[in-house]
Amino acid sequence: MASTADFKNGMCIEFKEGLYTIIQFQHVKPGKGPAFVRTKLKNVTTGKVIDNTFTSGVKVNEARIERRPYQFLYKDDLGYNFMHSETFEQMPLAESLISNYQFLQEGASVEIVVHADTETPLFVDLPQHIIATITYTEPGLKGDTATNTLKPATIETGANVMVPLFINEGDAIKIDTRDGSYVERAKV
Repeated sequence: MASTADFKNGMCIEFKEGLYTIIQFQHVKPGKGPAFVRTKLKNVTTGKVIDNTFTSGVKVNEARIERRPYQFLYKDDLGYNFMHSETFEQMPLAESLISNYQFLQEGASVEIVVHADTETPLFVDLPQHIIATITYTEPGLKGDTATNTLKPATIETGANVMVPLFINEGDAIKIDTRDGSYVERAKV
């Protein structure tokens, strides 16, 4: 059990039949009335952010979550298969637990966030950036580097991203996995 005095950013609590992470909190002591804590809470499974106010001193259940290193192996009928990097234990997970699964490359190192008490996987955290090879795009034109115009391209995982006009098939690029945006041309 933790009280509102123990709140810190990133803390995971059990609230309203679910697990929520504290994104932001603020202790407020008005001139009249009791003190309270304003919070922004993010649902761990759905990603929805809500605002909530706790009376100061209220007890909440702190949830223990762990980040465990895994490696993506392959996708089959059971889902996406991962192997623990230290114990070599394999675990299939559903596509719904992986945000931006289209950027998942075979052999990629990821972190699976697990509820430590129940041993249930909550979600898969991909690396912030990946380097991928362009498998298809329209040919680039020489000298098209001055404008911010983008064109569609397909990478080796099958995902579609928008890239600058000077990128060609076979080029390696760095991609931000959070929003699927082009970062830079990668050196291989």
